[in-house]
Amino acid sequence: MTSGRAAKELGRGERVIPGVWRLRLPLPWPGVPHGNAWAVAAGDGVVLFDTGMHQPGSLAHLERAMDMVHLRLELVRQVVLTHAHVDHCGQTTPIVLRSGAEVWCHPDHEHLTKWLANPEGYWERRVEIALQSGVPEPVVRQASDQVRTEDIGIAGGLQVDHDLVDGVEIATDLGPFVAVETPGHAPSHVSLFNAERRMLISGDHLLGRVSLFFDFGYTPDPVGEFLESLNRVEDLDARLVLSGHGRTFTDVEGHIRANRELVADRLRATEEALAAGEPLTAVEIAPLVFGTEITAENGTWLLTEMLCFLRHLEVTGRVVKVDAEPDRFRLA
Repeated sequence: MTSGRAAKELGRGERVIPGVWRLRLPLPWPGVPHGNAWAVAAGDGVVLFDTGMHQPGSLAHLERAMDMVHLRLELVRQVVLTHAHVDHCGQTTPIVLRSGAEVWCHPDHEHLTKWLANPEGYWERRVEIALQSGVPEPVVRQASDQVRTEDIGIAGGLQVDHDLVDGVEIATDLGPFVAVETPGHAPSHVSLFNAERRMLISGDHLLGRVSLFFDFGYTPDPVGEFLESLNRVEDLDARLVLSGHGRTFTDVEGHIRANRELVADRLRATEEALAAGEPLTAVEIAPLVFGTEITAENGTWLLTEMLCFLRHLEVTGRVVKVDAEPDRFRLA
């Protein structure tokens, strides 16, 4: 769902430390008005970590942000994507066409590329999942009709030159940024750690504001993967985080702890919702966990998150799915 607020946002650039620049780029989503790309000095140019979402005028916002810190698109030597969500990779192709940069991304990016290859099939599958989860058909159809009319958010698809997997090093003037696979938020999610500066480019794995989102249907247990990724990041002992949305932050341990606590709270609330013994659908459980009904406006986010919590509880043996239509769950 788009918002008129996005039109009031402008691309902005600022220096974080010498050789590192935050490029704040507008987004069209309520509650998420902008996201970050990060430029890091590298020889005669820069490495660009993430690109922002493609929308009308979006490339001009990126150029405006870069111009504020005396950079140009033609200086981009490499594009490194933390993950294949459109707000992080949507402008990759226009940037490559302007700069000739090579693109790095984790190979598990089918959650995006399968959608791009067959958008109609993708949306029909989402409709099927929603109906199986107990969303009333009129709400499902309304949401489906709405999202199909929205801009897809990516220009020219996603062409990747190099796989970004554990241990891959991206050279910069500040020293190498080493890839650390951090799936959970997305199967393709990678964080990048600079040990010399104890600096982490975290994408959407850690954000300044604790907020959860998981891709459902591509891996066995996104929530479990996310929790394990928190462990991996904690072991790095980073001291400065450059996240995909919001400002930089230094209380890394506090953010990791807050994410763990929020996941634990949501899992606990899910089990409590099932404690009465009556099998419930994901749609019936969600209001008891999130405090709000699933609607056409919030369903893409909340239903996906609810299904991921239920999947984690299934995988860990705490909840079972009942043979029913739509899908219902009860405590094990």
